[in-house]
Amino acid sequence: MSLINEFYKAVDALQKKIRDTQEKNISAAAAAIADCISSGGQVHIFDSGHIINNELITRAGGFAFIKRFNYTLNVESNKRARNTESEIKLDPLAEARVAFAKSSVRKGDVFILGSVSGKSSRVVDIALCAKEAGCTLITVTSVEYSSQLKSDHPSGKRLFELGDIVLDNCAPAGDAMIEVEGIEHKCFPASGLAAAYMLWAVCADAAEKLVAKGISPSVYKSVNFPGGPEEVKRIDERYAELGY
Repeated sequence: MSLINEFYKAVDALQKKIRDTQEKNISAAAAAIADCISSGGQVHIFDSGHIINNELITRAGGFAFIKRFNYTLNVESNKRARNTESEIKLDPLAEARVAFAKSSVRKGDVFILGSVSGKSSRVVDIALCAKEAGCTLITVTSVEYSSQLKSDHPSGKRLFELGDIVLDNCAPAGDAMIEVEGIEHKCFPASGLAAAYMLWAVCADAAEKLVAKGISPSVYKSVNFPGGPEEVKRIDERYAELGY
């Protein structure tokens, strides 16, 4: 079998596994989003860097109600090098708590949080703060992969242990899917493909549930299509007014 056909086969198997094992969780995530939007809440999304932070945001055919959450801390200190790691003790959640306090995240919102390994301090910080804020936390992670890893966070928690709804992207340990002769490590990660596949499925189910509630969610038109920029502006204004 050629490598490209092996790739197609692996992706088909990944998507089938998601359909076979995640249908209940996908439906629960969609219901949480539909209930949130119909109650005047907002949907926030943060990803550790693989696809979904951009895939679902301001896309033609995508929904205006999904908004990116992100924050940074930049420090400039051009001094001589010294060890500062142990000099100042901070609440491990301090940075994330400040970010949440300055954000539009509120009790009753939905927070979607993605990380294939689910073990980094930052994503666990965000998960804990989302729960503190009273959000429904939807996590997108690999349970098989993450369960084999030790958390970097002082709590010892991993993302799959924190989600109110856990969407298992079914990625294998290490994420890559295929052994290729002549190449040292496995190739072709599963997590990005799986996360996009699952979350668009969530969006499809959420849209159907919203329409059943009498709510027609704002959908973006391609900015590159004739009249696109004007229509995107109108959709953003509609979302700002209605919340969907």
